[in-house]
Order: sequence, then C-alpha cells, then structure tokens
Amino acid sequence: MGLPPPGRRHPRPQARPPRHSSLAADVKFYLGTHHDGWLAELTVPLFVSHRRLFERRRLPRARTSWALDSGGFTEVTLHGGWQTREVDYLEAVERYATEIGRLDWAAPMDWMCEPLALEKTGLSVDQHIGRTIENYCHLHDARPDLPIIPVVQGWQLGDYLRCVAGYSAAGINLLDYEVVGLGTICRRQGTAEANQIVRELSDIGLHLHAFGAKITGLRSYGCQLASSDSLAWSYNARRHPPLRGCEGKHKNCANCWKWAIRWRRKLLNDLAHRDSR
Repeated sequence: MGLPPPGRRHPRPQARPPRHSSLAADVKFYLGTHHDGWLAELTVPLFVSHRRLFERRRLPRARTSWALDSGGFTEVTLHGGWQTREVDYLEAVERYATEIGRLDWAAPMDWMCEPLALEKTGLSVDQHIGRTIENYCHLHDARPDLPIIPVVQGWQLGDYLRCVAGYSAAGINLLDYEVVGLGTICRRQGTAEANQIVRELSDIGLHLHAFGAKITGLRSYGCQLASSDSLAWSYNARRHPPLRGCEGKHKNCANCWKWAIRWRRKLLNDLAHRDSR
C-alpha cells in the first residue's frame, strides 16, 4: 500500500498560534493516565487511550481538556496491524467528543515505525508512512467535523520529510494545523537523532505534539513543541515508597492521582527553572 494519490480535499485551515519560547509557559502538557475516571475528577489536561474507553457503557464527563490516544502501538505490535475498523473508530471519537466533552483532538489510526512494529507487520518504513497518510485521509474525508489530527511517522529524518511531502501530495498542508502528531520518538526521545528530527520539523513550521516525550527529551527540545504527553509518572512511582498518607492504601503510588499531579508539577517547575537560567 503506497502513498495516497493527489487530489484529496484540503483540510479546513486553522489559526496558527505563535511559536513557543518556553515549555512551562506555552507548551500544553497532557498527563497520561490509564484511569479514564480521572477525566471527571482532575483539572489538569489528560491523555487517555481509546483502548481504555471503547468498552465502557457509561463514560465520564470531563472536568478538563484532554486528548485521545488511538492505542496504535499496542494494536499494531499485538496483532501485526490494525484490527479496529475505521468506521468503528470514527464512531468512538464522535461518542467521546459528545459524551465526555472537552476533547482537544484525537490521534488517527497511524502506523508507528519502531523496529518492533516493523517486525510485527513485515512492512517497510515507507509502507507504514503510506498507511498512516492514507488512514488520515480516510478519516478526514469521512468525518471532517471530528478533531482528528494528522501524524508524521518515520525513523530517520529523511523518512519524516518524505511523510510531510506525502501529505502534501495528498492535498494536506500540515502547516494549516494547530497540532501535528510526531510518532516513533518516545522510545528514543533523549537521543541526538530525535532532537534533530524535532528541530527540523519545527523549523519548517509544524506545530508538533510529541507522543510520550519524557524529561530528557523535553529538556532538549521542549521549546520546539506545541504539546506533549507522558505516563512516566507511573513508572517513577513504582520505584519509590508511597506518599505520606497513602501508606496502607497501596504499596506504591503507580495508580495514584496525588503522585501523578505532584510529578507533573515538579516536572513543569524544573523545566521552567531550566528555561530561566
């Protein structure tokens, strides 16, 4: 399956915000969570997976803005490809936007390019890029009213640039979007290669959301992002005793909103202090 043909309908332009100067002041940081009930409880921006929501009969009503992860890495690496149908995913996004509310955007059904994903599918990086672009075009053409964003995929810088060109050939100008997802970065987010990819794509004008960027990556290129998310607080909590007041309730705070909020606040404070030096 190659790149989609040219001539797709151009997406509706969106106002572009100014470029960012510091992570803490300008970049929206979504707290990743596997507890979808937090949508009705917390007030910080949240990042929640479709895989946590799609089987729920009753959905929480959001108190905060949030973004939807399509669960693509899990689905592709478990099954060697997408088992979810596009029509079912569109129906789910519509339901979340209506019943949960306050949905900033949803990721498409993209194809990540980590070696594990390529091994599972047996496809090449270019084939994964082509399928990512094709899926976004299908989703957008079917439901242009839903806040589904495009995602750029690749492994090396040249792959990402070919992905941008592929969107352009399909009639999609990524510069028109307030947010463009950046895939296949989180597991190498602290590397010089990831740093170069972020900076090059930001320099051509893309407003990037870095999926799963952790502290090392945010310290390096956070000022180049429009937004990011992380679930790293849960792993961090597993390696420490529970907070005062949580003793006896759980052996660690890997599922504790108090730890998650404290971790997010400390991260943003640390990055703001770094920016001010």
